Amino acid sequence: ELEQKLRTGPGSPLLADILHKTILHPLCVKYPPSTKYRRCFLTELIKKHESTAAEPLDELYDTLAGILNEEESTHGYKNYLLPTGECVTLSESVAIISGGTTGLVTWDAALHLADWAIENSSVFSNRTVLELGSGIGFTGIAICKSCNPKAYIFSDYHRCVLKQLTENIHLNGFVVEPETPHHLQTESQGQEAEATNSQKPKLIVAELDWGSVTEKQLLDLQPDIIIAADVVYDPEIILALIGMLQKLSTFRADRKPPEVYIAFTIRNPDTYHLFQAELDKVGIGWRIIPAHSNSIFLYDVQPNITILQLFI
Repeated sequence: ELEQKLRTGPGSPLLADILHKTILHPLCVKYPPSTKYRRCFLTELIKKHESTAAEPLDELYDTLAGILNEEESTHGYKNYLLPTGECVTLSESVAIISGGTTGLVTWDAALHLADWAIENSSVFSNRTVLELGSGIGFTGIAICKSCNPKAYIFSDYHRCVLKQLTENIHLNGFVVEPETPHHLQTESQGQEAEATNSQKPKLIVAELDWGSVTEKQLLDLQPDIIIAADVVYDPEIILALIGMLQKLSTFRADRKPPEVYIAFTIRNPDTYHLFQAELDKVGIGWRIIPAHSNSIFLYDVQPNITILQLFI
């Protein structure tokens, strides 16, 4: 379609428009995607341009020349536009595995879960949300900007991930509270109206090891909603996750059990079936959430991305 437009109309204005809405957009200038990504994008754009007889655009080649002179970095930024017009900006690793973890990149299930959350924002409005395995924070930041939660507890275990997560939360204009969820609980009791009118939720970043989490930690958390994305990919992790959910169910101080939503990509059907079987074994009910109608974020929409609601 782009090549056709370049052939049939004046090419330079169209290319300049594309360039200024992508690589030279103020958001991308301030928070640039990885050098490799920008180089590949411009190279592809130039190829399409050169396949036509459209008039050359010097600015396109000058921009590429500037990027070719940049040093490669281990990190880049990704910017995601929300329906509100706001943006989620993340600093990510350029490698899938970095620092001994896969938690420094955003996975498709996190985008899928954020899509669903924004479409069902009433689930999160004025409630305390605990996210297990938050990674670098995309889903939680999107929910905090779009769904008006009362409080949001990001959690992970890997130190590098927690550091990057905290930086991304600050990057998006949020302030992280000290890791004292109990303070968050008592302060907000009887102040529902004030919480509703508050523009920003209270945010906490918690180091949470599912295998060794204490009763006190869980009593302090007391979430209304629990979510997680892409944490069901290994049998050992599945068992730790289910153990964690059982503890959350047991140590809830006679409160109503939290609603639980787990999003994941089914890479290995055996692992998925194991997860369901282990849930059945411990008496945790589950149902598949129907696929949502449209996608806000760009990712590979596949039929094997699923959200389960669990009943603990």
